[in-house]
Amino acid sequence: MLRIHFLQHWFNLSDPAVDEALYDSRAMREFVGIDLRREPAPDETTICKFRHLDQ
Repeated sequence: MLRIHFLQHWFNLSDPAVDEALYDSRAMREFVGIDLRREPAPDETTICKFRHLDQ
């Protein structure tokens, strides 16, 4: 999740956009460590909840 958070900041992606990018970009999935054959990418709600953990 932290690497997803980095992608959001580096590429200025919203929660829905990073969710879609993880399915569209193999490079981003590899950076994050997601193998779609074994597990789905986190959805935008999960990503949003992670960003707001410190609040």
